[in-house]
Amino acid sequence: MDVHTPHTLGEALRTKADLPEARFVQGGTDVLVELNFDRSRPPALINLNEVAELRGVHRDDGTLVLGSGLTYSLAMTGVVAEELPALAEASRTVGSPQIRNRGTIGGNLGTASPAGDALPPLLAEGAEVEIVSVRGERRLPLSEFLVGVKRNALEPDELIRAVRIRPSRAKQTFMKVGPRNAMVISVCSLALEVDRERGELRAAFGSAAPTVRLVTAPLGETEGFPALVAASASPIDDVRGTAAYRRHALEVLTRRALERCLA
Repeated sequence: MDVHTPHTLGEALRTKADLPEARFVQGGTDVLVELNFDRSRPPALINLNEVAELRGVHRDDGTLVLGSGLTYSLAMTGVVAEELPALAEASRTVGSPQIRNRGTIGGNLGTASPAGDALPPLLAEGAEVEIVSVRGERRLPLSEFLVGVKRNALEPDELIRAVRIRPSRAKQTFMKVGPRNAMVISVCSLALEVDRERGELRAAFGSAAPTVRLVTAPLGETEGFPALVAASASPIDDVRGTAAYRRHALEVLTRRALERCLA
């Protein structure tokens, strides 16, 4: 298997256009697992670690732009922790310190697993995904970017450049349930926001539907909101938990998250 290491975004996009079946890799926390278990065998890998344009966080006229190469470790600190606290909380729950130092927000989006920990906080904040290719660029709301279990809206020659968020500054938190407290894929997860400015409750949950889902309600409907979130799920039975348990856990998590955000 060939490994290409471009040094600029333009070079990376040209390489992908020439090799549409190649896989992008940065942290490698998902791609390398697939390779090790022989679930994927692309003709080439395109290593993005030298592409500086994909790293860091910057502001664009009130919008926070998170480079797709932003690691979970960096998402736990600085401006992300200040303005997107639920995302910072979610990042702290990802794997081990080694995984948090390597895994990236863009990788979570590219894998598009409904269990992706970064996805519920991003969805609750109305994130947009910035996509580029040699043909140009486009933006998609995260709700349209995620189209199924481990399926997204990327074309073969496209790359996730960044995630764009206009921080709501709503009171927010993230919670998840797993078979143990750390180093675990969630049985279900939840990001919840109490947005007093918009008069709205927002909850985005993972691991309880084919994609992460967003549920909203007026601020005055806190009493029935946990049941509404649970009813919006379409979970499955698997080795990590039953559908019934996931619905129950979502209702409990929503109640606890509301208590935390309304305190």
